[in-house]
Amino acid sequence: MKLFRTLSVNLILLLPLFFIWSCNMDFNSRKTSSVSDESDIDEIKKEGVLTAVTDFNSTNYFIYKGEPMGYQFDMLQAFAQHLGVKLELITENNLDEAFKMLDNGEIDIFANNLTITTTRKEHFLFTLPHSTTKQVLVQKKSVDYSPIRTPLDLGDKIVYVQAGSASAQRLKNLSEEIGTKVIVVELAKYEADELIELVANGEIDFTVCDEDVARVNSYYFDNIDIDTPVSFDQNLAWALNKKSKGLQTSLNQWLEGFSKTAEYRIIKGKYFDNPFWARRVLSENVRIKMGNISIYDQGFRNASSSIDWDWRLFASLVYQESRFKHNVQSNMGAYGLMQFMPATSKYFGVQHQTDPETQIRAGARYLKWLEKRFDSIPDPDQRVKFILASYNAGIGHVIDARNLARKHGKDPNVWDNNVDFFILNKSNPDYYCDTTVRYGYFKGDETYNYVKQIMQRYKHYQNILPN
Repeated sequence: MKLFRTLSVNLILLLPLFFIWSCNMDFNSRKTSSVSDESDIDEIKKEGVLTAVTDFNSTNYFIYKGEPMGYQFDMLQAFAQHLGVKLELITENNLDEAFKMLDNGEIDIFANNLTITTTRKEHFLFTLPHSTTKQVLVQKKSVDYSPIRTPLDLGDKIVYVQAGSASAQRLKNLSEEIGTKVIVVELAKYEADELIELVANGEIDFTVCDEDVARVNSYYFDNIDIDTPVSFDQNLAWALNKKSKGLQTSLNQWLEGFSKTAEYRIIKGKYFDNPFWARRVLSENVRIKMGNISIYDQGFRNASSSIDWDWRLFASLVYQESRFKHNVQSNMGAYGLMQFMPATSKYFGVQHQTDPETQIRAGARYLKWLEKRFDSIPDPDQRVKFILASYNAGIGHVIDARNLARKHGKDPNVWDNNVDFFILNKSNPDYYCDTTVRYGYFKGDETYNYVKQIMQRYKHYQNILPN
């Protein structure tokens, strides 16, 4: 099995950077057992992890310029911060599968724009509404025929919708109301963004979705018509396991206050009311859905295969270093995609005129060089973190931190909650003055966060992109 391919996809934040595209998560014992009554919120706080599922689209959760973001993502992040825990995010665009995960106790929250139906209430708890919307018909603009302007005219028409969605249920109810069958085709593997794109491209005639999502897409696809409502306003909420009464209480108290804040208005406006932003995000998402993070992805794939790395992890490191800018130079003299310092650049043959592909290959060789220094660490998931820390801090400070860990009864082969503590505290004279330390004082908070952020973003990339 190739190195680092076994890394679990457990998110905070980031990650998106966020996570994306169903991911293979290792759930902890609480997630795989039934959710306990009233004490569920206490368990979440004790374990320090809030696990949620949402879908990958242009509004809920996506990657933009290497960073995870989205309406549901930002809301979940805000709630996790309120609780003082980290966020683990899973992506699942099949609504039925997401509800199964919730019912099985694998997640704490199904965070999406969910309508509260009678059937759903029989099986799940729901939060207070986090927003409202209505269902609208999406059709292509044309000079050759008039658009449908009343739901009555949908009789005998074929309408494609996301399987299990409120749109599907609404159209079924509409058939009963108008006395003429609306032919509803439910697609499990397509969410609203993708169906709207099919309408814009002329591959299907109609879809129905939330007005907010339709409006965002109309900023990008200027040939779609979204002006025909097919429902009244509907409340949208998050779903919880039927036993998660403590979490429901905590979420409702938080939502009641948070929905009145400027932070909430900024989040809502950012993702639903900004045409310029929506066009940029949708352009980026079209590229990402094709399996791309940056224009250098093929170079990342090639270089990663030569050192048995997951290319998405390599991409996360490069983003952390240079934001994918091949000619950027730091105040300290670090240059290029890999941000080599002058001595490292000289050793690996990288100069200012060196092309991006050569920079990437040199970065891979450097990572391989570092890896050999840590081949005594048996766990590849931990080993990668030592390599990343050394890439940032230099191998000497990481060796010091391992020696300190060994001296103080911690495991020198484990980064998390062992060696990372000593790298973080290497600016403390109690540690950097220790006789085991050869490389002296080091301000380790940057390195600590460096490793954390790369791994978080990598998990987001895993969420969204297949390997």
